[in-house]
Amino acid sequence: MVDSFGSQTLAQVKRKNFFACAALLALGVVGHCGVSGSLDPTPLLALLGWSSTFVLLGAAIGAGWIPAEWSGVCSGLVSLVAATLLIYVTGGPASPYFPMLSALPLVVATFASEVRGSTVLTSLGMMGVVLLLDMLADMPLRQMLLHMSSFGLISGVAIYLAGAYRRTRSAEKAAQQERWVAQQERWVAQQERWVAQQERLAALERLAESERRRVRAERERAEVERLVLVGQLAAGVAHEVNNPLAFVKSNLHYLEQELLSEEGAVDRAELRDVLEETKQGVLRIQQIVADLRRFSREGETGEEGLPEDALHEAKRLASVRLRSLGEVSTDVTPGLPSVRLGQRQLVQVLVNLLLNAADAVEMAVPARRAHILVRAKRVESGVRLEVEDNGPGLSPEVQSRLFEPFFTTKPPGKGTGLGLALCREYVSRVGGTLHAENRCEGGARFVLVLPTVAERTSAPSCSLAS
Repeated sequence: MVDSFGSQTLAQVKRKNFFACAALLALGVVGHCGVSGSLDPTPLLALLGWSSTFVLLGAAIGAGWIPAEWSGVCSGLVSLVAATLLIYVTGGPASPYFPMLSALPLVVATFASEVRGSTVLTSLGMMGVVLLLDMLADMPLRQMLLHMSSFGLISGVAIYLAGAYRRTRSAEKAAQQERWVAQQERWVAQQERWVAQQERLAALERLAESERRRVRAERERAEVERLVLVGQLAAGVAHEVNNPLAFVKSNLHYLEQELLSEEGAVDRAELRDVLEETKQGVLRIQQIVADLRRFSREGETGEEGLPEDALHEAKRLASVRLRSLGEVSTDVTPGLPSVRLGQRQLVQVLVNLLLNAADAVEMAVPARRAHILVRAKRVESGVRLEVEDNGPGLSPEVQSRLFEPFFTTKPPGKGTGLGLALCREYVSRVGGTLHAENRCEGGARFVLVLPTVAERTSAPSCSLAS
C-alpha cells in the first residue's frame, strides 16, 4: 500500500507528465499548420481541446480530485475520443493521424498498467473506432479485415505487455517489501545484539563486583583469623616479656649499686657480662614485639616462601604460648627450596598448626606435658612439613569436618572455626595439600605438602575443602 507521502509524490509526477503532454500537443498545432500549409480550424481545435483536457486532468490530479492511479485510464479515454475526432476531420482512414490509434493501447499499457482492464478497454475502444472510421469511409471488407487484424495484433501485444508490466511491478514491490522486512529484521537483530551485549556487560560488571566483594571478604576473613591468632599469642606475651624484663631490671639495679659503691675497684669483666645479659634481655623483648607487630600487620603475601625461615619465625611466635605447656622440637633438612606459598601465609599456616597442637594437648584428659614435633624435608612432590602432637587425637566425626569453615571443637570465644579452612585454602590455591591423620603412638599429625617454585607450572582453582 502506498503511504500518503508516496501518493503525493506520485500525484506530482503525474501532474507534470500531463502538463508536458499538453505542451507537446500545443506544439503539434504549430507542426500541423507548418506541414499541411493550411489553417483549417477543425483539426486545430481538436488538438487544442486535447491539450486543454490534459491541462485540466493534470490540475485535477495535482489537487487530489482524481486518484493518481486512474490518471492513465482518464488519459486513455480522452486520447481515444480526441484522436477519433482528429482522424475523422482529417480524412478518416486516409488521415495522416490514423496510425496514432495503434499507439494508444501501448501508451495505456505503459502508464496505466496498475489498473487491471484499462489496456483491454482501450484496445476494444480502439478496435471500435477503427471499425467505425472504416465503415464511415465505405472501406472494402477486405481492407477493413486487414485493418482489424493489424490493430488487433497491436492490441494483443499491448495487453500482454500490460500483464508483464504488472507482474514485474508486483515482483519489484514484493522484493522491495522483502528487503524492507529483511532490513527491519536486521535492525531488530542489531537491537537484540546490542541489548544482549549490554546484558553481558552488566553481568560481567556484577560478576566483577561479586569477585571484588569475595576478595575483600576473603582478605577481611584472613585478617580476622590472623588477629585471632595474635590474641591467642598475646596471653603468653606478658610472661615472655616479664622474664627478660625481670633480670634486665635486676641487672640495672646491680650496675647502679656497683657504680655508686665506694668500696674497692670495679670489676670491668663482670660489668661487661652483666651488660651483655641485659642487652640479650632487651633484644629478646624487642624480638617478641617485632614478631607480633609484623605478623599482625596487613601487607603483601608474595608468591614464594622459605620453609626453614617460616618455621623458625612461626616457632618464635608460638613460643610465647607453647613455652608454658611443653616443648617444641624440630627436624628440618637443611637447604630446603622455596615453595609456591607466600612467606606471610606460610608463617600463618604453621602458627595455626602449632597453636592447634597446643590446644589439643591442653584439652587432653588426663593432663600431660606437650611434646610437639615439627618436621620438614624434601620429597618428590615438593616440600613436606609435619606437625605432630601428643594430644587425644582426632575422632572420625571431627576428622571428617576438620577443614569445614566455622567448624571448631574449642569452647565459645576461643576459636572462630576459620583457621584450618583458611590454611587449606591457601595451600590448595598454589597446588599443595593439607590433611590430618592420627598417629599410631597417639595424638594427631598434620601433613602439609607444598610444590617448589621450580616444579609448579600452573595452579589449580582454589576452593575450600570440606
